[in-house]
Amino acid sequence: MSPSTESALPFEAGRLVPLVTRRCALVLATVATGTAVCVSILAGWQRGGWLSERLLWVAIDAVLVVSAHLLPALCKSASLAVRGVGGALWVVCMVATCYGHATFFLMAQQHAGEIRAATVTAPASIVTTGRSLTQIADQRAATVAELATVTAQRCLGGCLAARVKRATLTARLEALDVEVTETQRQEATADRLTVQQDRATELRDSMRADPVTSRVAAFVGIAAARIDLLSGLAFAAVLESVACLLWFVVLQARDPMTVSAVAPPQTVPVAVSNEVVTTGHTPAVELVTLQQDGHESEVTRLAGEIAAGRVRATVSDIRRYLGCSQAKATALRRQFNESVATQ
Repeated sequence: MSPSTESALPFEAGRLVPLVTRRCALVLATVATGTAVCVSILAGWQRGGWLSERLLWVAIDAVLVVSAHLLPALCKSASLAVRGVGGALWVVCMVATCYGHATFFLMAQQHAGEIRAATVTAPASIVTTGRSLTQIADQRAATVAELATVTAQRCLGGCLAARVKRATLTARLEALDVEVTETQRQEATADRLTVQQDRATELRDSMRADPVTSRVAAFVGIAAARIDLLSGLAFAAVLESVACLLWFVVLQARDPMTVSAVAPPQTVPVAVSNEVVTTGHTPAVELVTLQQDGHESEVTRLAGEIAAGRVRATVSDIRRYLGCSQAKATALRRQFNESVATQ
């Protein structure tokens, strides 16, 4: 294996890991932003009444979501004033976005509860026919009184008519007793159905609430509606925070990856001779040439460190690595960018 191949292998290995990391972060950031935008679209659609209102709500929520995700990454290299304004706007966008997401989560929970409640079937109500027990009791009392009157009368030649009337009244009492029994049975059945309907109503109400939310509310002693609101805000905050962090990582890794995509220049050893070479340059020109050569060696060394992923192409990292002033670090970074652009 040649020396050039051996020197290229560490560079390729150092470039592969950040490349895979950046691609994974880009995929996750895109998925997170797409999910948040879809949630905002549904929330905005549920908020509006007219079609124009729904479309405007959808557009506003989408802009707020994208702004909340990209503002930290876009304002990282701006001035202090711009970063302050961007930070304030980012907080407002996050609050508005979390509010919209909470609306979606609460509406989704409500729809899911209605679907669960629809699976509970309640028994049909029974329709009672006939008279009430009060009416039957009144007629029975009148019949009993009439039968007692007929029984108390003495038979003075009209005994056959009296016996017929007593038999008729007795049969009427038996019919009234049967009607009382049937009415009581219907009322008992209606009472059982009422109890079953009450249980079905309670079960529907319990099914409308999320099982986890209801148990957490019972455990902590807080209303289930508050638990739903807090959980919706928590889910929204986590989703937005993850998306913001991923986009910050993706956009921050762009410059180092661009640098690492360029092969580091090979360092050529320079032999220094003690002999004095007579040239047409003046000593001042020779001194400038030597300083430029030293500067180029620092740029070359810096390029190798950046390509290996140990140093970022920023003024602060260059100052920290070389221990030089800010002006020198700025000049080195400028020359490094020019060398990258010419290759």
